[in-house]
Amino acid sequence: MKLIVGLGNPGKEYENTRHNMGFMFIDAYAQAKGKVISKSKFNGLYCEFLNNGEKTILLKPQSYINLSGEVVKAFVDFYKINLNDILIINDDLDLPIGKYKLRPTGSSGGHNGLKNIELHLKTQDYKRIKIGISNNKDLDTKDYVLGNISKENKQIIDELTKTVNNIIDDFYTLDFEALMAKYNHK
Repeated sequence: MKLIVGLGNPGKEYENTRHNMGFMFIDAYAQAKGKVISKSKFNGLYCEFLNNGEKTILLKPQSYINLSGEVVKAFVDFYKINLNDILIINDDLDLPIGKYKLRPTGSSGGHNGLKNIELHLKTQDYKRIKIGISNNKDLDTKDYVLGNISKENKQIIDELTKTVNNIIDDFYTLDFEALMAKYNHK
């Protein structure tokens, strides 16, 4: 079973913000698969389906991004999901807009949602796709990540959707080292 989690904040006021990259990409993946993330359990919105013959859960924690780990842990425990079968999609200030990076493990890099996941899973050993949102040093970090994405940057992000969908599809059949070799060179 695979658990693919998009990080973000619930509520209309956060829909088009930089911090909601995970929600945007998980919604795009669900749409590409003809699915809707609409069931509710453990303070998360999710859907279940078979993908490449494997049961899959797409999850959007609804506890605000800084408490995402509580929701992820509840799903991991309930469904008895192996840590190797978890993929987190999150925003990253250190990457330029429209760039991404695959990480098999590592620190949170200051991302509070990832810190909370590490706290609840008691490990840094979970896979992630980090989506670049750039950084504006002239603004407070909180104001920047909760700021709306410009129309121009939204186009750049939309162009990345197909690649991220391909990465998720390959997550089923490739080990993560092969996945990084295939995609991290871009």
